[in-house]
Amino acid sequence: MKTLTLTRPDDWHLHVRTGTILKTVLPYTARQFARAVIMPNLKPPVTTVDQALAYRDEIRAAVPKGLDFTPLMTLYLTAATTEAEIKKASESEIIHAFKLYPAGATTHSDSGVADIVAAYLLFGAMEKHQIPLLIHGEVTDADCDIFDRERLFIDRYLGDIIKHFPDLRVVLEHVTTAEAVQFVESAGNNVAATITPQHLLYNRNALFAGGIRPHHYCLPVLKREQHRLALVSAATSGNPKFFLGTDSAPHIIETKENACGCAGCFSAPVALELYAEAFESVDALDKLEGFASFYGADFYRLPRNSGTITLKKSSWDVPSSYGENGVSIAPLKANEFMSWKAQYFDSH
Repeated sequence: MKTLTLTRPDDWHLHVRTGTILKTVLPYTARQFARAVIMPNLKPPVTTVDQALAYRDEIRAAVPKGLDFTPLMTLYLTAATTEAEIKKASESEIIHAFKLYPAGATTHSDSGVADIVAAYLLFGAMEKHQIPLLIHGEVTDADCDIFDRERLFIDRYLGDIIKHFPDLRVVLEHVTTAEAVQFVESAGNNVAATITPQHLLYNRNALFAGGIRPHHYCLPVLKREQHRLALVSAATSGNPKFFLGTDSAPHIIETKENACGCAGCFSAPVALELYAEAFESVDALDKLEGFASFYGADFYRLPRNSGTITLKKSSWDVPSSYGENGVSIAPLKANEFMSWKAQYFDSH
């Protein structure tokens, strides 16, 4: 296969930051994706509809002229979130979900939920008002092995959440383990999951190949090969519970390559190419369109996109960094060879 044409896809999990970094990274997403679910973990976090409206305006101003891109906004769930705000969000055309970060689980999660059970009243309001809950599914206990954090969250909390709120639509974000895949597969149709390119392509050895590899450090952290294979199997299965969410998370090189590097992989400039590589590795390119373009839209009850984007079999080298004017961000596959290249999208 030399070309692959897809209905224009969406990214159901994306970080774009704000200010100069936003202006630097957003065009890469807008060139490939029609829509993206925007994560709300800024400093301070986006916790109200009014804040999300302002953030949306900033994002839209950063979209290059001639590109059609829609940010799908989310709100950051905190202990101070009210049912009134949940109702207001559900009535807003721009808010598409609430995001649950266990406090301390990842970048800018300090304002997250410290007591999951105490948030049940909020989950009930979200179920009542039919707005999805997006979950960063990790426990944050200091004595917990970092490679077990997702599995333990599922065991301790996720099953009970689904049991108590059977009509709540839940997305388990950036799943990384065979246990997470099994949970989503066995749950009802109200439970889905996003899968990132890094978790499809790499196992935890990639963190230490020839030395510490900070640009492969993300949260949830990369896992064993058996888990990567489970994710590839889920993504390429045609099961509509699993769909594309890059979790592209830009950090300037200086904050990644230091004594305490931050978590996050920047994949936006090469996102579709990375997924194509993963799907091609198991001879499943025919399953990429559903995963990238259909299943997420269906779960979020949004129309599927019109227009297309074409990937061409073409050898090229990924740049060492992207950005200018003092912003330099290293992408996944920096200075490495890739065999697919996104060519264009046709809005007609």
